[in-house]
Amino acid sequence: MATAEPNALRMTKKGTPLGYFLVFVFVLFIAILAVVYLITRQSRPVMLDEHGKPLVSSYQCPGDQVGGATFT
Repeated sequence: MATAEPNALRMTKKGTPLGYFLVFVFVLFIAILAVVYLITRQSRPVMLDEHGKPLVSSYQCPGDQVGGATFT
């Protein structure tokens, strides 16, 4: 029975360098996704047609009006 104890200790290995590296890569990937998401939320994308010209939007922001009339 004395030989079973060292084998049991050998089976409870804490972790390998490859495992730590894979966890690091996973966390880095999630962090990059979060940063890109936050940056794209602040941008104002413009939809382009097949010729590269901006599409006309049917929605106009109240602050973008021309002519001095404002919404209250």
